[in-house]
Parts: sequence; structure tokens; C-alpha cells
Amino acid sequence: MLKQKLKKYFGFDSFLAGQEAVISRVLEGKSSAAIFPTGAGKSLCYQLPAMLLPGMTLVVSPLLSLMKDQLDYLKKNEIPAARLDSTLDRSTYNATIEEARSGALKILMISVERFKNERFRSHLERMEISLLVIDEAHCISEWGHNFRPEYLNLPIYQQEFNIPQTLLLTATATE
Repeated sequence: MLKQKLKKYFGFDSFLAGQEAVISRVLEGKSSAAIFPTGAGKSLCYQLPAMLLPGMTLVVSPLLSLMKDQLDYLKKNEIPAARLDSTLDRSTYNATIEEARSGALKILMISVERFKNERFRSHLERMEISLLVIDEAHCISEWGHNFRPEYLNLPIYQQEFNIPQTLLLTATATE
């Protein structure tokens, strides 16, 4: 079944190493963490489950450029996805929120700091979220140069917004 869905949504005939195991765990309702080499397809580990889970997948990403690249890829594959960030005008922001609230979106990408926005939080309470994804999860580490303190509050947000499971993804350097 998974390979059929992979072909249907993304046009691939087979999974890369490690992808199917992570995706299967997510679809079994288990929170997971996965480390893949750069360019080894870690994003598919949330993108395919997003299409198969009942609610929306909320992706926390550290970089606008990463969100844009992912969104371009998803749109090319006709996956209903969007991002919320400070570059959006009010009407685009409002339209995106409405799509997320109505269930029209399967993937919504945000920065971790978006959780501090009370307006966003009030909308989030009315969204059905099946999966919280922390992309580039190494940002959680307080030891890193790119640490952002708001990452420490992610478990609180998961509980507050009744998000049943989490997927942590990060990359290693290639050989």
C-alpha cells in the first residue's frame, strides 16, 4: 500500500534507505526521530504521512528558504501545502489560516516563533493537527550556534494543542 501511495503522490517507485521504516512508524501513531544524510529524502518522511493521516501536518522549520523550497516541491506535486511567515500580506495570511482551519491543507509550515503569536494560537486551537514535525531538529540543542529558545517549548505546545504525535527530523553531513 505504501509504495502505491508513494507513486500516486510523488511519482517514485521505491523508497530510499530508511524512509519506509520511519513512515510506517508515523502511520502506526508512534512519535519518532530520524537522522538522514543530507539529500537522503528525510522530508518525504513527513510528506507522505501528511497525505495519509486524517488531519493536517504542522511543520516547524528554522529557515524561510527551506520552507519555500519544500513548498515549491509540494505544489509541483499538487500537495495542498502552505506556509505562514512574516513575508505574507494580510490577505494571504488570512486565506492560509482559513485553508488550514477548513481542512483544505495537509501541510502547514511555520517557524517556531509563530507559536508566540496569540492570534495564530487562537486559530491553531480550531485546527485538526495529526502530526507535529520538527524539521532540522538539531536546532533544539542548546549547544548549537543556531539555538532558538522557543524550541524548548515545543513539548508544551504539542500538549496544549492536542497534537497526538511528533516526528523529529535532522540531517548529518554526507561522507
